[in-house]
Amino acid sequence: MIKISAAKFAQVVSGKLHNIPEEMMIDQNPVINSKNATDGTFFVAFKGLNVDGHDFVNEAVSSGAKFALVSKPVEVSSIVVADVGRALLDLAKYVRENIKDLKVIGITGSQGKTTTKELLDSILKNIGPTISTIDNLNTEIGLPLTLLRCTEDTKYCILEMGARHVGDIAKLTQISSPDVGVVLVVGQAHLGEFGSVERLAKTKAELVENLGEGKVAVLGCYDSFTPKMAENSKVKKILFGEGQEIRAADIEIHGGYANFDLVTPKDRSRVSLHVLGEHQIANALGAAGAAYALGIGGEKISLGLTTAALSSKWRMQIEDFSEIKIIHDYYNANPESMKAAVKSLAFLSQEGGGQSWAILGKMHELGGSEKSGHEDVAQYCVEIGIDHLVSVGTELYTLPAKKDFEGNLLLHKCSNPQAVLELVKNFSAGDVVLLKASRSEKFEELASIIKDAWNGREK
Repeated sequence: MIKISAAKFAQVVSGKLHNIPEEMMIDQNPVINSKNATDGTFFVAFKGLNVDGHDFVNEAVSSGAKFALVSKPVEVSSIVVADVGRALLDLAKYVRENIKDLKVIGITGSQGKTTTKELLDSILKNIGPTISTIDNLNTEIGLPLTLLRCTEDTKYCILEMGARHVGDIAKLTQISSPDVGVVLVVGQAHLGEFGSVERLAKTKAELVENLGEGKVAVLGCYDSFTPKMAENSKVKKILFGEGQEIRAADIEIHGGYANFDLVTPKDRSRVSLHVLGEHQIANALGAAGAAYALGIGGEKISLGLTTAALSSKWRMQIEDFSEIKIIHDYYNANPESMKAAVKSLAFLSQEGGGQSWAILGKMHELGGSEKSGHEDVAQYCVEIGIDHLVSVGTELYTLPAKKDFEGNLLLHKCSNPQAVLELVKNFSAGDVVLLKASRSEKFEELASIIKDAWNGREK
């Protein structure tokens, strides 16, 4: 964080100092988990439904936290405020406004936010000091935690922006004041919360609507809503996707990885992605569009995209495991991301010559499109030539009668992980296995027992 006095800190958050001298200088980063408290941090005591951070204040300070930001009196050194969440947002806004020449990039969309963030981070960190959202801490708690990691030397700050309610992204945008706002795509993720695609699109558009005059909106052209978000706006607009200002040409897929020419209005350069899936091209173009908006040339953009190695777990990670290939992708799931993962499965199995196994769990938060969304994914498995669709813990994946579709797909319905293990006996060397479901399905546990079963088979 930037260095400010305790007195100024208290003024910004409308708080009172307890056992902290006004002249003490503060530049520690905030943490919200006492286990992460070390020298160089201060502890933020949020009060949740099940856990009250105030119960862990002593532990945090004992572990090295300089002080605690609290909403009720505690014995240790602290700054007492009316609302810890509001205080954190106010502090983040102050920091944003007081770092000279800091460029902030906001990223939202129904899917691809984290991957796009990491691709953009790979580009920008080669240009100057860059801070970006850790994992997917993209809410009104996570965003200020990211901004507050910035120092006077930070050149770029990349912020994921997620939403659970209308107005969430507007609030985050007003706090962070992005120079560039990226909207990737409006899809079916979280339809259960927003009720309709139109309402979801309106929420994502809040990023563009709250950009300042002359700022830049970087918009994907993969749905009917996103490209129109800057209409009747005073922001500058850059479109990415097929036939747009930022686009991919001469696309080739090798081993499930995309290679293409990145085309911008100024130049053209070759990119070789090291993140699995043809669908990653769209995320790469979103990152490229943001970098282009910041004045970065095509060669530097391409270098950053090519050298990017994603750190987030369980997102299209390939594991070569004892003669089979496993694709781990179970951080989240919606119909669009399911189809993208299935397409990658088809590519890899066709190249390797083995059978393809799509082991899929339930997609959550689809609302009224839950039934049709799962049926659509199952039908896509047929169309693209998947050999086995394994439905785990749900009856929602269904196929039409055999006479109504062409293909050799076999649908296996497994009520529990034990039933899946019976199918492992039918795996063969060279097969490719995709494991994908919404995060709450805990497919990482299923992956572990599948690997144990495959290793323990009779050879």
